[in-house]
Amino acid sequence: MALLETHKLTLAVAGRTLCKNLNVAFNEGENWALLGANGSGKTTLVHTLAGLRPADDGRVLLDAEDIHACPPRLRARRVGVLFQDYEAAFPATVMETVLTGRHPHLDRWEWESEQDVQRAERALAAMGLAGFSQRPLTTLSGGERRRVEIATLLVQDAPLCLMDEPTNHLDLRHQAQVLRLLAERATRPGNMNLFVLHDVNLAARYCSHGVLLFGNGECIHGRLAEILDRSVLERLYHCPLREIDAGEGRYYLPA
Repeated sequence: MALLETHKLTLAVAGRTLCKNLNVAFNEGENWALLGANGSGKTTLVHTLAGLRPADDGRVLLDAEDIHACPPRLRARRVGVLFQDYEAAFPATVMETVLTGRHPHLDRWEWESEQDVQRAERALAAMGLAGFSQRPLTTLSGGERRRVEIATLLVQDAPLCLMDEPTNHLDLRHQAQVLRLLAERATRPGNMNLFVLHDVNLAARYCSHGVLLFGNGECIHGRLAEILDRSVLERLYHCPLREIDAGEGRYYLPA
């Protein structure tokens, strides 16, 4: 049984069809890349898969049940979402922010436990932010802020993680470190990841499967090794590309 799947999913924005009749199953142990040009519908698809936006047609199933039939708190225990942009409504420290990832697991009026705090500290250390717990968010750089958001997602401990541009604001070192850590979590039983990425080379390195959105209703999905092709990518991104065979894999650069 697929952890998450779509049945004849159709999405449209402002009268433009973004994807049509998408049938795809996301299974345990898989890392999916969601690729496409700006405005092709990647964020819209992520929000729909998370149950945050209704489909224009078709269905999204979570554990073989309609995702909208799953209560929000239970859904938040199953599906974690890293948004493209995050705006804090109130001033907060790093620790206060990361601990919000535990809220789906707490009962009404229940406070975070010492175990929750320790979990948050481990997540911050994994993001290279040990010692940052009492820093106000407003004092952080964009890359540090992004790693706090990812630590919050890790603390939520949802088996299915949908991440919209997780490498936003990250330098090359942190891109590789963060994607490697996130991809490795899919090796745990019952876990799956989906990443919205703009770098097709990072997708090829860290992901096993992919969905390509062409922005006109057309979608291609499957194993990345089978669907990544220069002519397909040129059509996807509307620009000529150079394909480089580096022995261990192929890389694509703008021509």
